[in-house]
Amino acid sequence: MIAEELKQFGIYRDDLSFKDLTTIKMGGEIAHFVKPESLNQLKGLIAYLKEKHLNFKLIGNGSNLICGSDRYDGVVVSLKALNNYEINDDEVIAEAGVLVPMLANLLAERGLSGLEFASGIPGTIGGLIYMNAGAYKHSISETIKEVTILKGDEFVTFRPEELDFSYRYSRLHEHPHWVVVSCVLKLAKKDPEEIKALINDRLLRRMNTQPLQMPSAGSCFRNPEAGFAWQLIDGIGYRGYRLGGVSVSEKHSNFLVNEGNGTAEEYLDIVYDIQKKVKDKYDVLLHTEVEKFNC
Repeated sequence: MIAEELKQFGIYRDDLSFKDLTTIKMGGEIAHFVKPESLNQLKGLIAYLKEKHLNFKLIGNGSNLICGSDRYDGVVVSLKALNNYEINDDEVIAEAGVLVPMLANLLAERGLSGLEFASGIPGTIGGLIYMNAGAYKHSISETIKEVTILKGDEFVTFRPEELDFSYRYSRLHEHPHWVVVSCVLKLAKKDPEEIKALINDRLLRRMNTQPLQMPSAGSCFRNPEAGFAWQLIDGIGYRGYRLGGVSVSEKHSNFLVNEGNGTAEEYLDIVYDIQKKVKDKYDVLLHTEVEKFNC
């Protein structure tokens, strides 16, 4: 009965697992998956889930997500079909499911600067806002003019200062059932060739330094206040360390990669081991950047 009712809110499937929905390709089966194709469907779905007291998990591109091997009996709500965008002069209005690399490259063609840092982050706009994701000393909050959120049963627009952005954090962490639905980004006009050159330079740098050919969830740990997480991991001799199907990348030791049949449990065992050894040796507590779910 629940399955039939969920079908009214978008594309429905009951044959998926988190392996299908995450870039690291690990995680257990899920009972229900729904991908709303409009904001009205999303609003109706969230209201239905709350009315029925059903557990649910919002997901974008699954690029920063580590999911446990146990079956999830709730509903996974994908925002990837909410991918409309509109460019107006030096601003872009983008729905939560817009893929950031695609948008960054499109803006480069238009001579609009501001997302170059994110051109290699395989996430959606909604996911980047939730995490205040960033790279190369920049983060998504620097470009945000406003964010529209489905809060309860209404759409509310927030200014960036109202979302308490800081390093890999936003106020959304304290409100897991708030749903980012769209944002307005403020960009700067610049020579398109200059923007594209910077994007290409950073893509080449990523290809040379990160294990892009292996399933991963991106950087595992946040950088500490001084130095880099990979330096501390190297310092305890964990570059190349392997447990089951998960290993610390030889190419970049802040990336844990799935070598084929890795599990979240193996991933997290390595995480906890690294945290303990780094704390013992350097008196530094490494905090994870990845989001853990159903673990």
